[in-house]
Amino acid sequence: MDVESLRDYCLSKPAVEETFPFGPDTLVYKVGGKIFLICSLDHETFQFNVKCDPEKAIELRERYDCVQPGYHMNKKHWNTIVVDGTVSNTMLKEWITDSYDLIVESLPVKAREQVKGKK
Repeated sequence: MDVESLRDYCLSKPAVEETFPFGPDTLVYKVGGKIFLICSLDHETFQFNVKCDPEKAIELRERYDCVQPGYHMNKKHWNTIVVDGTVSNTMLKEWITDSYDLIVESLPVKAREQVKGKK
């Protein structure tokens, strides 16, 4: 996975917004105004942050070397994924989808229904 395929995948999700609120080097994807993925464009290695269930976050960190506590994020709820080729693109997409779904489910009912209506 590279930044272009990450972008395409994120934008394929319903109601996703692409923003640069932290400057031109930090790509942010939101749904319902809430962040589900952050990608720094100025790191030597391609990596991104995704939200994760706290128990699953720990499990993934223990199982995969490419999964680390969220860089500059709440480490209980966020993981940094280093795209180093050790896990498949399918798994990376699964983690992105999990993050997206967590955010959608946390939205107020009306906003959640609007997002789900766009599927």
